[in-house]
Formats: sequence, C-alpha cells, structure tokens
Amino acid sequence: MVVGLTGGIGSGKSTVLTEFEKLGVPTYIADVEAKKIMNSSEEVKSQIKALLGEKAYLNDVLNRGYIAEKVFSDKKLLKQLNAIVHPAVRKHFQDFIKMQTTPYLVYESAILFENNTDVLCDKIVVVTADLEERISRVIKRDGVSRASVLERMNNQWSQEDKVKKADFIIQNNHVEQLESQVLQLHKQLQTYSL
Repeated sequence: MVVGLTGGIGSGKSTVLTEFEKLGVPTYIADVEAKKIMNSSEEVKSQIKALLGEKAYLNDVLNRGYIAEKVFSDKKLLKQLNAIVHPAVRKHFQDFIKMQTTPYLVYESAILFENNTDVLCDKIVVVTADLEERISRVIKRDGVSRASVLERMNNQWSQEDKVKKADFIIQNNHVEQLESQVLQLHKQLQTYSL
C-alpha cells in the first residue's frame, strides 16, 4: 500500500517522515529523488538546459538557486520544469515500489496534489501546523524573508484544500505529541494493508 504524505511548506513533513522511518517503514522523498535525477539523468539535464539555459547547471551540478529564482516567480516556467522532472520521478518511484516487501510505504511530496501524484497513493496523510509556526520554521531553516516564504506558499495548495483530500491528518504544532500520533497511525495503516 502506498501512503502519500504531504503538507504545506514548514508543516514538518520531514519530521513526520523521520518518525515513520524509526518504525521501519520504507520512505520515498519525491523532492530528494527529483534532485538526484536532475543531477544524474543526462536526458533530464539536457531538457532542463534547453528550458532554462546553460546556467541551470554549474560544473555539471544542478544550480538550485538559479532555477528557484527563475521558476518560483513564473508559474508557466515552473509547470514546464515539472513536466520534465515529474515523469522521471514517477518512473523511479514505480521501480522503488516493486522492491518493497513491507505492508505499506510512505511517499512524501510537498506538491502531491499539485502534480497529481496523489493518484499513485492508496491513502493520504496531510501534516498541518499553524500558519505563523510554518512561516517561522521556514525562515529559521532556509534563512529567507517572510515575503519569500509567503511567495512559496502561494505556489502550493492551501493547507485547507489539502486537508479536504486527506484520509488522515497529523497536527504538528507540538513535536512532543508527534511520536504518539505517528505510532497510532502506523498501527492503523498496518491493519488496512493486511
């Protein structure tokens, strides 16, 4: 069974994912795998260079700052970049699924709904947190301005819209309550997949 894990920027998806990993659940982080593919696949590299120019790579390594600057303020360009990367990630994920033997695995993606990868999932978990908590986490983590965080948030579905499509919700304002929420959900998910 594939369990999709998503939530808005700063909601604490990575922290939740770590809790699943502690329980021995295989996890697939779409963003991490996408970056690996963008750095290793010659086909993907050439398509990105054709779209964004040679500056998209510095010394044959993905120039993330340059790419983010280009696509976060241009939704059309972001959509074109996603059209290159997402099919490659989807294929890689399908191969990952075939190698698993556990009752379920977790597929983490910040933009699960935005890029329609929710269709690959049997159940969806949405991680939520209060807006100000989310903004403060991202500012602290990435060293960016509040305006920059809000701009990124505007490129994602709202937390409310994600919650409407969730099978399960993990509230992540207080880390001390997180472990028990994930453990309870883990037990539930294991019964679904029997």
